[in-house]
Amino acid sequence: MNVAAHARALQEEAASIDERRGLVLEGDRERGYEVLTTVLESLDVPISRTTLVGPDDRLRCEHQTQSEAGALLGTTREVVVLDAHDTLEPNALGKLVGTVDAGGLLILLTPPLEEWPDERGSFERSMAVPPFELEDVTGRFRRRLVETLRVHRGIAIVDVDDARLEDDGLTHPAPRLVYRGEPLSTGETPVRVGEADDDRRTRYFPQDAYGACYTDDQRTALETLERLRVPENAVVLEADRGRGKSSAIGLAAGCFAAAGDHVLVTAPTWANAAEAFARASELLAGRGDLEGDPDRNGRRLRTVDGGTIEYAPPLEAVSRAETADVVLVDEAAALSVTVLESLLAADRITFATTIHGYEGAGRGFSVRFRDRLEASGHDVREYALQEPIRYAAGDPLEVWSFRALLLDASPPVASLIEDATPESVEYRRLEPDALLEDESLLREVVGLLVLAHYRTEPNDLARLLDAPNLETRALLHDGHVVSIALLAREGNLSAADRERMYEGGRIRGNMIPDILTSHVRDESAGEASGIRVVRIATHHARRERGLGSHLLERIREEFQGRIDWLGTGFGATPDLVSFWRTNGYRTVHLSTTRNDASGEYSAIMLAPMSEAGEALLERHATRFARRLPAVLSDGLRDLDPDVVRAVCRSIGADHAPSLELSTDEWQIVAGAAYGPGLYDVDPAPFRRLVERALIERPPGLEGALSARQERMLVRRVLQAHIWDDVAAELEFHSSRQCMRAFGSALQPLVDHYGAAVAQTVRDRFLDDEALE
Repeated sequence: MNVAAHARALQEEAASIDERRGLVLEGDRERGYEVLTTVLESLDVPISRTTLVGPDDRLRCEHQTQSEAGALLGTTREVVVLDAHDTLEPNALGKLVGTVDAGGLLILLTPPLEEWPDERGSFERSMAVPPFELEDVTGRFRRRLVETLRVHRGIAIVDVDDARLEDDGLTHPAPRLVYRGEPLSTGETPVRVGEADDDRRTRYFPQDAYGACYTDDQRTALETLERLRVPENAVVLEADRGRGKSSAIGLAAGCFAAAGDHVLVTAPTWANAAEAFARASELLAGRGDLEGDPDRNGRRLRTVDGGTIEYAPPLEAVSRAETADVVLVDEAAALSVTVLESLLAADRITFATTIHGYEGAGRGFSVRFRDRLEASGHDVREYALQEPIRYAAGDPLEVWSFRALLLDASPPVASLIEDATPESVEYRRLEPDALLEDESLLREVVGLLVLAHYRTEPNDLARLLDAPNLETRALLHDGHVVSIALLAREGNLSAADRERMYEGGRIRGNMIPDILTSHVRDESAGEASGIRVVRIATHHARRERGLGSHLLERIREEFQGRIDWLGTGFGATPDLVSFWRTNGYRTVHLSTTRNDASGEYSAIMLAPMSEAGEALLERHATRFARRLPAVLSDGLRDLDPDVVRAVCRSIGADHAPSLELSTDEWQIVAGAAYGPGLYDVDPAPFRRLVERALIERPPGLEGALSARQERMLVRRVLQAHIWDDVAAELEFHSSRQCMRAFGSALQPLVDHYGAAVAQTVRDRFLDDEALE
């Protein structure tokens, strides 16, 4: 058969209706490249608009490896070739589908499709974590992928070994009007937001910006962004990929900067923000408003009227949000709620997010963050872009990718599980084969994981189906998933593996043993066997009903006597630490660097399940409590004091360090509590006293300190912040008032723990007060 001629037919059909097509070249790799070469030579596509993604640079076009596929985000190509012979990384596939332009082709080079599920590449090797071997990794994800390739419209399959066309991929569409993606004429009237238009009588952005929009939908989004001219406004833009949300916020950024505003743009990475900067630069340059050349590789634009547009990574943006005139957040769903909430310090802010993207962002942004946005004091307006820009609605490649990678997976609708209680649900182990056979159940599982976590990706779908160290447990109500836990087996490592880990080697799939070994220097930490709760999620309609705790309790019951410990690691927030503490987990480690995406410090927590687990917890909780004051005054000086309070409570009273103060030290502490003594003279005894009290929390101190007093003790004593900063943060009128309040907060601690000498000092000053 003439594969080149058929490829041209696919491209012509796609271009005629503004869609895209897929072409699978299955069979021998070398033969596949021979056929590919003839295909590319026959297509009327510039070499600059073609990209090969694979291990080898074998063509004259642009080349990227699968791990570098993220570099193509925000760009478009007419032909993208993915060489999947050596391996297939689902994340790479998800990124690449979105880069193919209307009229373009996604070409896959694969082994024979019948054999492909049995192949193992580097991605599969990454799932072969000790004690499992490569042969333990299954091929369910690829088997499912092959099935979707065979059944979805718009995807041609060619057997290059036999020169046989297995599926022509042609859809034979009826003729229809094609929109080519050119900017609209400036004289057209845009579609209005579906709300009252009393504040929409006049446009304030330049007409050039509206003329640069590609669809009426995008113009409406830009019109909505005009609300940011007014203080205390927030706009939420939601869209599937390819709808132009990044372009819209870029045009808005250009408009604000042209008016002299300082615009701060943030996103998980610069690549996510590049499209917005490109549109802003294009608009400003066309109007003659751009001053000089862009700075920092295009990451800072200046206008002739003194306005700026600047990119900042999320954590830097948090520190600058309050001083910027306008803050624009792209791919907001990929950031943690903590970062998003901190960005609300901005007076005028937009959150733009992908609903169904390769990141698996889903609607988690709406569920997890919307209540905090509504409570922020901002007037919130939201708009969802529906109309694709780069290709027509219903494009076969988009439909296929959503199905193959479950980008549009969602949990069950609330009405199906609204009556779920711990008594009504069924605890079940969800076997990968069962998930593969039950598409509805698989979609609910993935949808719930997407909803609960800020970064659930296509790679996670493959791991869910194929990784031998992962297991899934769920609570089902009338057959629908209401709560889910993803579990990973860790530990039980050989002496050789433990030695290699101790000496700096990495043992994949053993996060908790790795941290306790490499960071805390405990070579025996990997000996005990454990289960790490990688993810746990409960349907948003049934949260705070005890279902998550019930699921953890059932997991504990199932594995009792079979493992040594249960553990978890997560970005620490007060609520999360408290949730895990309530369920019997104890903190044994805090990272000293923030997660780039979540902006949070990670906590490791353990729950013992055997004597070996008890010994592991005893060692590490005790060590953690001993080193905590030093690390809080150093690497964790900026940790949220409420996280510190929650972590201290979660260590466990049994692991509180002993409190041994000398007579001199008690005199200093009691003197600061009841008399004119000064903390600054000798902070060490105060530190030991405060740490002991916050970790042990004896009944005699229950309710003795307010949350504000505890925060003050954390900030001044444990984190060594200066008086002025503590006073300002806790809203004292002056540092002197804060110092007096500090003495009052110390008094119940001195009363409870103080030795005889401390009581003498206290009584002396109380007697003096009585005499006065």
